[in-house]
Amino acid sequence: MTFLSRKYKKERAFQLLFGMPMNELLLDAREELKRLEHIIYVTLKYTRTVDVLINALQRLVAIYDLIIEAMLEKAKEDKFISVLPKSPALRATTLGELYPEDLELKRYMTFYAFIKTLLKLPYEKREEFRRHVTLVVSLEHSTAEIDIDNLVNCERISHKFLRYSWEKVVGKLAED
Repeated sequence: MTFLSRKYKKERAFQLLFGMPMNELLLDAREELKRLEHIIYVTLKYTRTVDVLINALQRLVAIYDLIIEAMLEKAKEDKFISVLPKSPALRATTLGELYPEDLELKRYMTFYAFIKTLLKLPYEKREEFRRHVTLVVSLEHSTAEIDIDNLVNCERISHKFLRYSWEKVVGKLAED
């Protein structure tokens, strides 16, 4: 009974905040976003290792996977597609093909692909256990460096993507 009342309180708070019923996948993405914020603002404060940076990037990918799935569920409900693809990469590609004219979505999908690429490639550690702990990944023609400041920017981008997807899936947010 306590679990149900907590769940009800969470749903009610979400409805009051956004003024409309929620989509479970987007709620899960929001919860993952909270976990990402905890990693960035709390865990990295005390444990400055590259492993924590990688964990944050994996959370970021999980957020994007949930949002992409929610958008595809909406497309399936609107009869734009008949079945959901199995793999996350195919889901992202399918979503991009469904809305080829949407430049904002294209930017988010490019960012998602970039983060997934970073996680697949070998990396180096720099200044571990210091404020400027950095994950260094050598790309084909350049080098990507992920540090705490970059993760904060990634978190802001994921907030924008969640808001964007909420408007696409559920509708405009209620103004105060």
